[in-house]
Amino acid sequence: MTIFSPLDDQSPLILTVPGLGGSGPSHWQTLWEQSRPDTHRVELGMWDAPHRNSWVTKLDQAIRQAQAPVVLAAHSLGCLAVAWWAELAGQPFGWPVAGALLVAPADVDRHGVRPELAAFGPTPAKPLPFPSIVVASSDDPWIEADKARGLAKGWGSYFVDAGAQGHLNAASGIGWWEEGQALLDRVLDAASDRSGKLRTAADARALLAVSATDAAQSHYLGAHA
Repeated sequence: MTIFSPLDDQSPLILTVPGLGGSGPSHWQTLWEQSRPDTHRVELGMWDAPHRNSWVTKLDQAIRQAQAPVVLAAHSLGCLAVAWWAELAGQPFGWPVAGALLVAPADVDRHGVRPELAAFGPTPAKPLPFPSIVVASSDDPWIEADKARGLAKGWGSYFVDAGAQGHLNAASGIGWWEEGQALLDRVLDAASDRSGKLRTAADARALLAVSATDAAQSHYLGAHA
């Protein structure tokens, strides 16, 4: 579990941001929401026919209503909603969003992509104003590995190669996804210290890199940026 106490009002609130179709009962986002008192879903609506501006607006509302530092745990098209929110919100580094775990981002720029995904393109390429980790699978049908690495580089995110695990969803058989929980804890630790004090951009990114290096022997948590 997280190093932060859910009863500490200085600790970040975790908001999950699902992708196209939402996240079903066996998805790791749903399981986290059920098992962690600090974790809640952003109800973006229009799950099967998403509209970029609507999703970004709903995400912005959820962030503003949180009344606390926020860490986002996004999946697939939800990662693009986060990137567009960061592009349009213009927040200073680390507030109100203090960090993000961006899992299996969808490639909305490739030729022939479904119209509901293409509407989220072109993918924002500016560095995100918070520490972040991008996790991608080597055989994800929604994005090529090199593209995922490119997104991480543009967003200033630390990149983690999860190996061949499909779209890192319920169909991948990862269940509660303990490795993802460990990565989330790394984002939480990089976002602020244990007293809730926000870190600088340089300190946050350096801490993410160091913590990943320290875990190099632990499954896939030590993949290089």
